[in-house]
Amino acid sequence: MKSLMRLYAFLRPYRGRSIAALLLLVGMVVADLLIPRLTQRIIDQGILQNDFHVVLTTALVMLGASLVSAAFALANNFLSVSAAMGFGADVRGALMRKVQTFSFGNLDQLQTGALIVRSTSDVNAVQMIVLLSLRILTRGPIWILGAVVLLVLTSHRLALMMAGFVPLIVLLVWLFARKIRPMYLGVQQVLDRLNTVLQENLAGVRVVKAFVRADREAARFDAANELLMDRTTRVAQVLAVFMPTMLLVVNLAIAGAVWIGGWTALSGGMTVGEVVAAINYLSFALFPLLMLAGMLGPLASADASASRILEILDAEPQVRPPVIARRLPAPRGRIAFEDVGFRYAGNGAEPVLSEVSFVAEPGETVAVVGATGAGKSTLIHLIPRFYDVTAGRVTFDGVDVRELDLGFLRGQIGVALQDALLFGRSVRDNIRYGRADAPDAEVLAAARAAQVHEFAAELPQGYDTVIGPRGVTLSGGQRQRVAIARALLVRPKVLILDDSTSALDAETEVRLQDALDRLIAESRGATTRIIVAQRISTVLLADRILVLDHGRIAAAGPHRELLGSSEVYRDIYRSQLGTVPKQTMGTAGAAGGGAGRG
Repeated sequence: MKSLMRLYAFLRPYRGRSIAALLLLVGMVVADLLIPRLTQRIIDQGILQNDFHVVLTTALVMLGASLVSAAFALANNFLSVSAAMGFGADVRGALMRKVQTFSFGNLDQLQTGALIVRSTSDVNAVQMIVLLSLRILTRGPIWILGAVVLLVLTSHRLALMMAGFVPLIVLLVWLFARKIRPMYLGVQQVLDRLNTVLQENLAGVRVVKAFVRADREAARFDAANELLMDRTTRVAQVLAVFMPTMLLVVNLAIAGAVWIGGWTALSGGMTVGEVVAAINYLSFALFPLLMLAGMLGPLASADASASRILEILDAEPQVRPPVIARRLPAPRGRIAFEDVGFRYAGNGAEPVLSEVSFVAEPGETVAVVGATGAGKSTLIHLIPRFYDVTAGRVTFDGVDVRELDLGFLRGQIGVALQDALLFGRSVRDNIRYGRADAPDAEVLAAARAAQVHEFAAELPQGYDTVIGPRGVTLSGGQRQRVAIARALLVRPKVLILDDSTSALDAETEVRLQDALDRLIAESRGATTRIIVAQRISTVLLADRILVLDHGRIAAAGPHRELLGSSEVYRDIYRSQLGTVPKQTMGTAGAAGGGAGRG
């Protein structure tokens, strides 16, 4: 239960409520334990002595004790629920904040479905145990301790008899706890798998329908669902055996108490009231054990869930902020790669990037082209430190990006990634996402430059139209344009466009490029543009084009120079635009291959 105990640290802000709940619990148990003693008094001093006054007064005291117990129970429930719900909210918040610190490398190793389960089902399991620990789990031991003390004071024989059953009960509990925890951990892991399959199906429902794969995806879900059912059934079967066994042991103990107590009373060793009180105290001692044993399943489940939560909370971000973070007083946006190499964590294959060196001066437009898998997106992910290089270094204005404050670095960079992810808010809010205080005039300027205005103005509520989760109500090209507007609005010193115009038609792309040029020319200072593109037409006017081939820069230079010097570039050109212009072919021999070595 070490994992579960560690999470109890989240109860510290609710320490006062928790302590008050436990004190109320003690008062409730004391009131409950008075009832058997008062019952003994009614029998021995009231009924057997034919004294109605004793019966009446004792019954009134019993009523008062019951009312006090009920009042304490209500107050305990109120405080326990308040503390437990606050605990759960804090754990979920801590998980969310922790995930936000993760780099792309961490997120590559985690599945969305697993994170959702840990933030919901796992937290709920732990939260329920915290609630029960402030009620049943703590009440049981206090009840047992008080009942045992009073049982010893009432009858030594019955106390000794109960002691004989304790080792058997402890053995059964130990065997059950040892078996059930790994079973609950397995259930949670299968639940991860089920949620991942469900999340993929819901997110990709259009692809599923387009390729007529509904039956196949239903079969995947059914397989995960049946596995979850099988694991859950096994847990239920173990519980079905354990609980009746424990109940049998408890009932045997009570039957033994009735036999021994009755025999002792008939021989004059105990009064009838003492026998009744002793049997009640024995029940008070044994039935909480049964109740606690029944909680072993949820406890094991909560401990397994706690260990999964701690896996997230204990994980270290692969990209760590520098010990002494630097901020540049006047950032310019000069990007330099110096013999950069990179491989993904746990990837035993060849490095994704090797010996990559180039410079993007402030105001320049540098394009990156290459075949699929050449490392283009990986290269631009190193600039804002979504990943850290494994060799060489990336600098911003001559300073290693690993020395810069992460917030400062990323605040100088506007990024429109390949997957134009939007949020279920309005068009205006999505554009303002990186700069919430931007005035409407700047929002409109960024929207016009990114060619958003032409469709946003026609939406039902214009820019205030809510576009649905992940921007589902917009087309792919519209989502890309909103993402570009979002990147422009932060006034970046470096603008990174990762194949972010792939869904646009040629005419819209030309208008967008012209508008970007005008907006950047009108903005304060120069903006360095780094563009990743699959289409050659997107990068023809770049100041410099980097041709990536198997993670290395195979060539670098402007378009016309590359047509004459780089066979790799010519192959890409031919595959998209047809025959290479003849006037450029004559420069190939003169250029040799030297110009191709970036």
